[in-house]
This record gives sequence, C-alpha cells and structure tokens, in this order.
Amino acid sequence: MSDLKTLETEILGAIEAASDEAALEAVRVGAIGKKGSLSEQMKSLGKMSPEERQTMGPALNGLKVAVTDAIAARKDILKRAGIEARLKTETLDVTLPVRPSPSEVGRIHPISQVVDEITAIFSDMGFSIAEGPDIETDYYNFTALNFPEGHPAREMHDTFFLPPDANGERKVLRTHTSPVQIHTMEAQKPPIRIVIPGKTYRQDSDPTHTPMFHQLEGLVVDKTANVANMKWVLEEFCKTFFEVDQLNMRFRPSFFPFTEPSLEVDIQCDRSGNEVKFGEGTDWMEILGCGMVHPNVLRAGGLDPDEYQGFAWGIGIDRIAMLKYGMPDLRAFFDADARWISHYGFRPLDMPTLFGGLSS
Repeated sequence: MSDLKTLETEILGAIEAASDEAALEAVRVGAIGKKGSLSEQMKSLGKMSPEERQTMGPALNGLKVAVTDAIAARKDILKRAGIEARLKTETLDVTLPVRPSPSEVGRIHPISQVVDEITAIFSDMGFSIAEGPDIETDYYNFTALNFPEGHPAREMHDTFFLPPDANGERKVLRTHTSPVQIHTMEAQKPPIRIVIPGKTYRQDSDPTHTPMFHQLEGLVVDKTANVANMKWVLEEFCKTFFEVDQLNMRFRPSFFPFTEPSLEVDIQCDRSGNEVKFGEGTDWMEILGCGMVHPNVLRAGGLDPDEYQGFAWGIGIDRIAMLKYGMPDLRAFFDADARWISHYGFRPLDMPTLFGGLSS
C-alpha cells in the first residue's frame, strides 16, 4: 500500500506541475495510458490472491478515479489560462468601422451596364446577340460593305492597318461592327434579327471620341422588312433605353455606303437646364444612323436582293452612356480612375431588366 501511496503522490504532483495541455496529456498517458504506471498496476491484479485483490482492487480503482478527476480539473484550469493569455495578445479594436463587403465596394463599368441594358431591350424584341473578330480583312471591313476604292475610311489617317502578312495582305482593326453582318448572312439563312455590341477602332481622340470605342450594330433581313419596321424598332429602343413614355424622333436623309436609303436619326430633348432631358422640349439631338441594307451588301452576304431586303442601324454605346448618365468626357471611360468608377459605376448585383428597371 505504501508503494501505491507513493505512486499517487508522484502522479498528482506531475498533474499539478503540468504547465500546458500538451504536458498534461503526457502525464495522462504515462499514468493511465495503455502502458501507464497505474495501468500496469491494474494488470497485476490477476496474479494476486483473492484476499489481496479485495484490498488492492478498490484502492487502484479509487486512485484511477482520483487521477482522472485531477487531470480534468487541471485541464480546465489550463484551458482558461490559455484563453486569458490569447485575449491579452489578440486584441481587437471594436471602435474601428466595419469594412464593407466586396459586393458593396465593387462597381460595374457604365459600358458593361449599358451593354446589359441594350441586351435586355433587344432580347425582349426577339433579337439575338452576334459577335465577330476585332481584326478583320479589308474585304469584310470595307469591300463587302460597299465601300468604294478611294473612300476616306480606307486611308491610313482614319484606320489602324496591321503590318502585311506572308501573302502581303494588310488586315485592319475593324472600324465598325458591320463586318459581323456579312459573317452572319454567310452563315445563317433569313430571317435574321441580330444586334452586335462590340469594340471598334479609329484614329481619333477628343472629349467625345477615343481610338477604341464601343458600337452597337443592328440587322434585320427577311422578305418583308421595310422602313416602317425600322422606325418602330428604333423608337421602341430609344423610349425603353432612355426610360421615357413618349419620344419624338426625326429621320433625315444621309449617306452610308452600306445602306440605301440612308437616314440620320434625331431624338427630341430639352437642353435648357444642367442636364439633357429626353422626351420633352423643342431641341433635337443626333443619336444614330440607319437605313435599308444596300443590295450590294446582301449580295456579298450570299443573299438575293430580289428576294430579301433588310434594314440596319449603328449607334455609339459610349455616347449613349454619356447622354443617359451625364458623363462629360469620353476619355474618362478608359482612365481606370477608382474615384470615377465609384461615382459612375453600378452596383454589381443590380442587374438591368425590363420589369425591374434598366438603371434602378
């Protein structure tokens, strides 16, 4: 029994001396683990006489309970001490403002917003979205669109030409999204109803022009397309985009190589205040160009102009974004100024829809 008393003193002293939970676990394993000192004593009960077991059995079991309780108590003390130590070192200043989430800070660029608005409007009208390459051949960018030789748009001062390839052909950065019209007509039989938002490139730079800008092209081709259809589509688009109930439009004769007849479109506005208001007033603002697709363009697309006809229009996405949201300088669109995007940008989860509002 004296040996048992000595073992108890040693184990309880080691428990009390444990400075952390790792040291306490080592004491536990050394005492009541599979090969611990107390466990070895418990194994010797089988070799004892019945009289000895009657004495040693309760004593060993009592010691095991005492050791287990002491370990649990010490572990609780060490855990609380560890928490207190962490609280002293890991301080948090609760007076600091909470950082906003990325969804609150991030902003959608106005160009992306306007493209989404346009997509929502024309998708509701039954149009599909078409895309094409930014680098085009002279044929698709000019010849197939009825640009004659010597046209100013073919000159170096107006167009970005790339170095000649192995065959001596010089490709261009597309000056409009109209080449996608030809690609679509070559690949798809009428009826065709597409809109083509995308980047275009011209050598120009001032507050309302940049060398790279965004354009929206529209194309309808079938057997009965006419100017009345075109006027309705453009009027509905402008009313929905500028979010007005009524909007007067003025169609003026113009010239584009790829349409005949060609028209410039002005929309009613009021410039009397600090901002332009659409659908009211007595002023007019040019907004887009349009016309009936030229027979030569239909032929270039593989269609018979005696069987099919169509209409097309083009509008500057950057420009209508400036008009709708009051942005004074187009060049700021590309400056990557965080202050500008924070002011003019849109919340990322506010998706434009016709039923919820385009710019709400």
